[in-house]
Amino acid sequence: MITSVMMRTLKGSPWTGRNEMLDFITTRTEGLPVSIVHEVNDNEKCEEFSEVIKIDGGKVRHHVEEVVRSSVEETLNGLLEAEADELCGAKRYERSVERLDTRSGHYERKLQTKAGEVSLKVPRLRSLPFETQIIERYRRRESSVEEAMIEMYLAGVSVRRVEDITEALWGTRVSPSTVSELNQKIYTHIDAWRNRPIEGEYPYVYLDGIWLKRSWGGEVKKVAVLVAIGVGADGYRTILGVCEGTKEDLESWRNFLRHLKDRGLQGVRLVVSDKCLGLVEALGEFFPEASWQRCVVHWYRNVFTVVPKGKVKAVAAMLKAIHAQEDREAARKKAVDVVAKLEGMKLAKAAAIVREGVEETLSYMAFPSEHWRQIRTNNPLERIMREIRRRTRVVGAFPDGRSALMLVAARLRHIAGTRWGTRRYLDMDRLREQEQEEQATEAEAIT
Repeated sequence: MITSVMMRTLKGSPWTGRNEMLDFITTRTEGLPVSIVHEVNDNEKCEEFSEVIKIDGGKVRHHVEEVVRSSVEETLNGLLEAEADELCGAKRYERSVERLDTRSGHYERKLQTKAGEVSLKVPRLRSLPFETQIIERYRRRESSVEEAMIEMYLAGVSVRRVEDITEALWGTRVSPSTVSELNQKIYTHIDAWRNRPIEGEYPYVYLDGIWLKRSWGGEVKKVAVLVAIGVGADGYRTILGVCEGTKEDLESWRNFLRHLKDRGLQGVRLVVSDKCLGLVEALGEFFPEASWQRCVVHWYRNVFTVVPKGKVKAVAAMLKAIHAQEDREAARKKAVDVVAKLEGMKLAKAAAIVREGVEETLSYMAFPSEHWRQIRTNNPLERIMREIRRRTRVVGAFPDGRSALMLVAARLRHIAGTRWGTRRYLDMDRLREQEQEEQATEAEAIT
């Protein structure tokens, strides 16, 4: 970037001549990429003229960065020298009766900092071990640099991009193995987050799973990662849990729901999910009092699989009409009409799917109508799963199931700390009012 600074004219200046002014500018800008260009005043009748200094911004920026880097290097080496003097009990070449040891040269090592790579001269002592407090032994990067690399990877930046970014920022390219080693440091924190106690009640719970690839014995196999989010009694969303499952089957869902219940999940009124294999059976074992809501969108898609492409739009309008009714009874009547229409359109398979599965999609109507739009589909969790797919797509195949689980859990942990988890999602006062009304009705019926 080129910037121009207009100098004042000679009139009224302390310089007696043009050459004296140029000498002054040259002296003050020595070492900087500055060029002097004469600029004549537009009014040719005026004998005054101005000097324009054009500065190459890129070169200046590089010059400043080098000054900062060298300053950091000089400061760190000065601190190392001061530590060595303190251990020896005297400065270099100083004769003192209090001297405890003498110098034995130094060795050089590199350190990556936010200011760039610096070269450190670590002192050696003849007798005493030199243990500096400035940098840890064997450390090659400043802690802030390591933290930045970890955050980049967990925030969705691929390993290759992390390499490119570190080279652009700090002038050194890190290897993929280095990024992996750094990530191992936070796996303990992620495990602690995954197994934290679940406090409070969560009336609405959403469940889903995602298939990821992993390398196993030279071939690529699939591994399922199961995820649960919930809306608490305060109306805020929370990541309840994430676990590895061999596949989305009954045993995997049992283990996952047991994991959630053992950690304290309670107060579940409605579970929203697709009709996954074994999920409904497992729910009955661990949360028998909770209702199950089949995702309306997934149900629509199941119907569309047996509908000709030219009739999908008309069938979609008919299905949406079912869930546009004011209550469950009206929706059931509408479903009967839709089944009859589908049979009249010679869509017997679609009619059978609607007849057999429509009741599973109407559970949400037993809850406050203000919540219907948010609890009749699995969309709140589907959006998160799309983000996980985007992040894991750059990885390809994971070396094992734990690596896949850790990356998904890290991404979920990141999402939980964003506005997603700090913004109220639903007003739960209406649900509490409905529960009180139901309790009052039951009490009246008993009396």
